[in-house]
Amino acid sequence: MNYFYLPVEEYTTPNPVTATEDMSIEELSSLMKKYGVRHIPIVGGGDGVIGIVSERDLRLVSGLSQMEKVLVRAGDIMIGDPVTVTADMGLAEVAFEMSRKKIGSVIVNDENNKFLGIFTVTDALNALIEMSRGLKKTKRYT
Repeated sequence: MNYFYLPVEEYTTPNPVTATEDMSIEELSSLMKKYGVRHIPIVGGGDGVIGIVSERDLRLVSGLSQMEKVLVRAGDIMIGDPVTVTADMGLAEVAFEMSRKKIGSVIVNDENNKFLGIFTVTDALNALIEMSRGLKKTKRYT
């Protein structure tokens, strides 16, 4: 079988916007709008990612009363223990896992398991566009 190998790191969004688990849903929503993102990694002590909040997660709590919304924090709605991959993992393998698990993003860690960035469906589409236009030089493996 012939295929192209590209490490996911090449299409990972490095140093993405992050939040802490004590941020309000209003603050999260504001960050998403300001930076035009749909997924925000939630970081805990150190450099570790402890969860992720998506735009969809915020929509789920949008029906709460204003008084209830004030009480909700990122830690309450985040998806804990998000799917992580290593930076050298193949782009096709990562995209396949995202499709199989029906998730919109994965956390990308370096070889020392330190948070490097986030890879989203949008990043996957950008990779597809770039490859289909022949703009990316790739290594071909057989």
